[in-house]
Amino acid sequence: MKNSVSKSKVVFVSSFPPTQCGIATFTQDLMTAINNSFNQTIKCVVCNLTDKPIISSIIPFSLNPKIKEEYKSTALRINNDTSVKLVHIQHEFGLFGGEYGNYLLDFLENINKPVVFTFHSVIPNPDMGLKTFVKMLASYANIIFVMTKKSKNILTEQYQISEEIIDYTPHGTHVVNYENPSEAKRKFNLENRSILSTFGLLSPGKSIETAIKAMPEIIKHTPDVLYLIIGKTHPNTIKNNIDEYRNYLESLVLELNLNNNIRFIDRYLETSELLEYLKATDIYLFTSKDPNQAVSGTFVYALSCACPIIATSIPHTKELLANNTGILYDIGNYEQLADATKQLLSNGDLRKSMAFAAYEKTRESSWENVAIKHANTYWELIDENNAIHYNYPPIKLDHLKKMTTNVGIIQFSKISEPDSTSGYTLDDNARALIAMCLHYQLYGEQESLYYLTKYLNFIQRCQTSSGTFVNYIDENNHEHIKNNYINLEDSNARAIWALGTVISSKAYLPKEIIDLATFCFMDSLPWVKNILSPRSIGFVVKGLYLYYGVTKDRRIAFVIEKLVKNLITDYDESSTVDWKWFENYMTYANSILSEALLYSYLITGKQVHKKIAIESFDFLLSKMFVNDQFRTISNKGWCQKGVEPNQYGEQPIDVSYAVLTLDLFYKTCNDSRYEVLKEKAFSWFLGKNHLHQMMYNSITGGCHDGLEKSNVNLNQGAESTICYLMARLAMEPAQVPKSKPILKRKSNISNQMIVSK
Repeated sequence: MKNSVSKSKVVFVSSFPPTQCGIATFTQDLMTAINNSFNQTIKCVVCNLTDKPIISSIIPFSLNPKIKEEYKSTALRINNDTSVKLVHIQHEFGLFGGEYGNYLLDFLENINKPVVFTFHSVIPNPDMGLKTFVKMLASYANIIFVMTKKSKNILTEQYQISEEIIDYTPHGTHVVNYENPSEAKRKFNLENRSILSTFGLLSPGKSIETAIKAMPEIIKHTPDVLYLIIGKTHPNTIKNNIDEYRNYLESLVLELNLNNNIRFIDRYLETSELLEYLKATDIYLFTSKDPNQAVSGTFVYALSCACPIIATSIPHTKELLANNTGILYDIGNYEQLADATKQLLSNGDLRKSMAFAAYEKTRESSWENVAIKHANTYWELIDENNAIHYNYPPIKLDHLKKMTTNVGIIQFSKISEPDSTSGYTLDDNARALIAMCLHYQLYGEQESLYYLTKYLNFIQRCQTSSGTFVNYIDENNHEHIKNNYINLEDSNARAIWALGTVISSKAYLPKEIIDLATFCFMDSLPWVKNILSPRSIGFVVKGLYLYYGVTKDRRIAFVIEKLVKNLITDYDESSTVDWKWFENYMTYANSILSEALLYSYLITGKQVHKKIAIESFDFLLSKMFVNDQFRTISNKGWCQKGVEPNQYGEQPIDVSYAVLTLDLFYKTCNDSRYEVLKEKAFSWFLGKNHLHQMMYNSITGGCHDGLEKSNVNLNQGAESTICYLMARLAMEPAQVPKSKPILKRKSNISNQMIVSK
């Protein structure tokens, strides 16, 4: 159910492209991230600080920062726009006119909207004039965003600004697909070089000469080294069309005879190309000589691309390069820089560990996550009585396809790289088969059939002569020894769910696919009716119900009723006035138990089945929705009857199953409450969780493996990725392919499947 709240505008007072500066780029990136994620409730626009106004839908206001009179008139124009609910000022000294930029006070005195700031610079040890001015700015602020913890401390301790209005939110970074530099180098024909890099608008403050002076010693150690100096010169540095700073750097390169080891890339790079250069970097050199620089966008961008970093010691680098994430050196000391570079070039393992630490540290600061923090803050000031709506990302199958081989879908990944040594499981391939059936039902894409067939073939490969299934297949397509000592009942039951899903799609899928699924399904029936595990019963009942839906086979209805009687017995034995559940504990995939009762009701019409289904599911929801915040049952000890449940340790599988069950209950009971909760549960993937971080990876199409107390598990395994996809598909309106297709790709379904069994 879409949120009916009207769209609210947030005006960013900032420089903006085509102006080339860090503030303009920051503003564009933050606005884009917020609009992409929340534009059904929030629309970000710009009041552009420029003397060359260009008015458009995204830039409805402009302000010449050098003209004092424009500050008041611009504030009044913004006041007159009733759709504007909040103003966000990007503050940097030098951006606004007057002493300390005090023309801005005229704007603040006249604006009648809530105001938030981002302080891009926080100067320590202020004199009385600066301190008084900054405190005056803060007096107009509802919130002040700062991008380092050090900046927050300075504001509270040295400026005596209340901690209550200061919000630490890290500088945003772009999400990239983690890869080894050797892979990225091939895109630039740099395979045989050791790459150092620096990027950003060149100016004397960057102190690029420090790195150039270090190069002779580095070259002696590593002759193939290449230092890339990426970016145009800052326009404020060019005087009378003379680029003195770049000329100085180029003359220094000639003087030191470094032409073969230093390359200037003197142009503006689109973000995508810049990120590729950073991914190809073996070591990033950060050489800024401003000891009070509060934050650096170039530095965090390099971190987010998993660059090992050698950096000058400024507040931002000291905060983020602790614990072996990088190496610090003294400003201007090229000998220290050379020694540190040689140390890293000599130690591939250290570079690899630093790269992973850098990548992991910056996941919290992805633009998507930074957008979530900003949007939530805006909404508290704009409309705290209504929920903010999270946009649903486009459906993307890239990671699922990457994880799939000729055998099936691989079990685990290392970040986003499939880990073939982990082998394959029936569990994952059954889930993948369900997801691709749902995907095909919605979109009718021929490629869905190709992958659907792979996963169905894997299920057939796992089925034994007794009709049961093995779960674990190693990387060489051999049965793993774990099949001999691990309980396989849940995985077997999940295969029944998957096969039932295929058969229920017989109106849309090719006959050979339906025939194979039916054959495997019928072969499994002798053992199905004897299962005892509650979750196994739940999965099996779901599969049997789907099969019954297209066959109306009364034998299946009888089996469903027999199995559900076991669940009812469990419920009667375990439930009490304050514990309406089937067991004395809740573990994983809990909602499938309530689902099974509702499916049984839909076949038998027995009201007691519906009563227990609703009663138990509502009790489960009371454990998962606390203070309007969705949390799954923690895998840290689960939820025990009569014991305060643990928190944290949340997994995508439980979110997915909750979404699917809420969807069923809404459609069956026609109770809009379930639809509202379904949207809230799905939003867990998009950042509505206790860390306010995205679990879905929009670059890869994968989903991270778990949400812990203070971090996200960055691996994107099959279970998490497929479970996200299943939940995402459940959020789509139903569509039906117009006609049954024929397989255009080789199906690999055996024509002699019965003999092969």
